[in-house]
Amino acid sequence: MNISGQPYRTIWLGDDGWTVEIIDQTRLPHVFEVVALRSLDDAAHAIRAMLVRGAPLIGATAAYGMALAMREDASDAGLANAYTVLNSTRPTAVNLRWALDDMRKRLRDQAQDSRAAIAYARAAAVSDEDVEINSAIGDHGLEVIRAIHEASSGNGPVNILTHCNAGWLATVDWGTALAPIYKAHNLGIPVHVWADETRPRNQGAALTAWELGQHGVPHAVIADNAGGHLMQHGMVDLCITGTDRTAASGDVANKIGTYLKALAARDNDIPFYVGLPSPTIDWTLSDGVRDIPIEERDQEEVTHISGKAKNGDVVSVQLTPDGSPAGNFAFDVTPARLVTGLITERGICPASHDGLAGLFPEYA
Repeated sequence: MNISGQPYRTIWLGDDGWTVEIIDQTRLPHVFEVVALRSLDDAAHAIRAMLVRGAPLIGATAAYGMALAMREDASDAGLANAYTVLNSTRPTAVNLRWALDDMRKRLRDQAQDSRAAIAYARAAAVSDEDVEINSAIGDHGLEVIRAIHEASSGNGPVNILTHCNAGWLATVDWGTALAPIYKAHNLGIPVHVWADETRPRNQGAALTAWELGQHGVPHAVIADNAGGHLMQHGMVDLCITGTDRTAASGDVANKIGTYLKALAARDNDIPFYVGLPSPTIDWTLSDGVRDIPIEERDQEEVTHISGKAKNGDVVSVQLTPDGSPAGNFAFDVTPARLVTGLITERGICPASHDGLAGLFPEYA
């Protein structure tokens, strides 16, 4: 997508052909900074510290992390260590494990002196495949937005509520939940996005709003608890979120607070869709609420907040009283019964095992 009119992906190779470059998303929206990853440890830190985030981008970064590791140590021990280090970074995003399993399978039977080249080629392919998948998700989701627009006789924009950031910053390009919105906007279908701020890390306020603004999509940032009110008063036509892991049953793990949006949507007869790339499906799980591991992060993400001061400096301030502890559950699981449909690269299906199996029979 575009930054100040210039096309970017979120991850790419540097001019030297081996350094991996990323956008440091912890610095957005106030500072745009590109960071170079030159080692396995750099890649692991980028994932763990959320310089990159979003399940698809985590997967692509992990793939490049394996390539960087093979450049350092292509032995069997080096391969095993790289897998272990990267797999420990973010437990909820299933794309991480998918990418690492894929890389390990492709590398373990190869000669050590060829592993680095094979790893770099596969990491590039993983990135390209992600772009293709997300573009297809956008095409299928576009039809949902188009249908709502046509049903309204073109009276005003289609108002879409999204939670967290599932745009191009969360993927290699296009995004999942935001891909249909970009496709609609590019075709001239009027859309307006309500972007939940998404505490505690404020990915909606900081990232979704930033990338929508860069692309010229009308939007407004709202407090996390405003969505239900907007739905009650006819100000939301559609909800679309992303997902970090979806069980084979159709249960969806996404940023904390997504479940509450789905409940409000159901109570107000608002369709609730999820943009779902197939690598994010965990076919081994039949009950997402019970089985999807929920990451717990540092309590300082709740007790403190960063922002731009009047003098332009980006600072962090404490919100809570001294000594008050905080809980920081990063994700929740929305049961399949609350999801209107899953928007995948192969089409839209019911949020159920049968629905997913109908589109992806080779995995079911």
